Amino acid sequence: MKTVFKLIAIVFTILFFWAAYVQWNDPDALLWYAIYGSAAVASLFFFLDKLSFNIALLLFVLYFIGVFIFWPDQFEGVGLEDGEINNIEHARESLGLLINALATLMYGLRIRHTKKKT
Repeated sequence: MKTVFKLIAIVFTILFFWAAYVQWNDPDALLWYAIYGSAAVASLFFFLDKLSFNIALLLFVLYFIGVFIFWPDQFEGVGLEDGEINNIEHARESLGLLINALATLMYGLRIRHTKKKT
C-alpha cells in the first residue's frame, strides 16, 4: 500500500508543478505559483516521507477555505461555451483548490495512519 501512495504522490507532484507552470499568463500568477507550488512541494515531501501531519493539515485547511473564497457567485461550469468568464475562472480556481485540499487531506490521513501503526 505504501507504494501506491508513493506513486500517487509523485503523480501529484508532477501535476501540481505543471499547474503552477501554466499560470504564467494569469493576472494573479504569483498567487497561483504559491498555491500550486506549495501543493507540489508537499507532495514531494510526502513522497520522501518528510511531510509532517501538521503541515498537511494546515495546507488542507487553507486550501479548503480557498475553495469557498474563490467559489463563483453563480456556478456556470468550467467550459468556455456559455456563461460569464469570471464565474468560469472562479469555478476552475475553486476546483483546483479542492483538488489541492483533497490531496493534502489524503497525505495527512496517511501520515496519521502510518504513525499509529508504529
